[in-house]
Amino acid sequence: MKREMAAGAAAYSVLIPVYKGDLPGPLKFAVESMMKQTIKPDEIVIAVDGPIGSELEAVIAEFERQNGEVFSVYRYDVNEGLGKLLNKTVPLCRNEYIARMDADDYSRPERMERQFAVLRECQEIDVVGCNVDEFSGSIDNVIARVILPETPDEVYAFAKKRCPIRHPALLFRKSDVLKIGNYNVQDRVQDYDLIVRMLQNGLKVYNIQQPLVLIRISEDFYRRRGGLRYLKCIYTTKKNFLKSGFMSLGEFIVSFGGHALVILMPSWLRGFIYNKFLRKKAA
Repeated sequence: MKREMAAGAAAYSVLIPVYKGDLPGPLKFAVESMMKQTIKPDEIVIAVDGPIGSELEAVIAEFERQNGEVFSVYRYDVNEGLGKLLNKTVPLCRNEYIARMDADDYSRPERMERQFAVLRECQEIDVVGCNVDEFSGSIDNVIARVILPETPDEVYAFAKKRCPIRHPALLFRKSDVLKIGNYNVQDRVQDYDLIVRMLQNGLKVYNIQQPLVLIRISEDFYRRRGGLRYLKCIYTTKKNFLKSGFMSLGEFIVSFGGHALVILMPSWLRGFIYNKFLRKKAA
């Protein structure tokens, strides 16, 4: 369904979750990258998931002091995880358009301009993501590139195997997320669950084929993608896809079987698989 977007309708909120494991320097770097967009945000929403410590609070307070009219900070007393945090905070964003961003990543200055251009030029598109570069330490140290499916049909087909988007790179409409029931409060795979429910409800997702967002890779990146807890999350999510009719039994077996194999590998082998088969080497 085509939805017109006027040339001036680019007011948007940036939604950035923060929790105690984040670091002050990367948070400042991430927020500044959104403030330096060629299309400036109307609102930057900081969602604080439980106590975060004085150093992170000082960074947030300084941003509020310098740009009070732009920053909206919502603090929650207990750390309940990303799903619950986003579920509570999406309705509080004051704009229809919401750009996701994480507290340790980086958006290139043209990111939002490019994403809004897609919505204006392709009125059947509802959600816009992009390819991402993964970096370690400095954004000059890009170690891999994640190539995602581009067109809505390619995104839909890819989603039957793996998550077809990168969460911090999304631009979506608040009304769309609320209409399909908002973020699920389940652990770890909120992005995959959300995007599949979007697809099931007829929303069209497009990934720009340039790395407009850079995602920081920490030392425990591959460890966090393994273990029985993560396996259970993936199983529950994909079983829901099967029950809802998004996946056939055969698709479920292939998708979950392959994912489970990688999850149960030692971290060093998982890292090898990711970089050898699921990533493109940095130029």
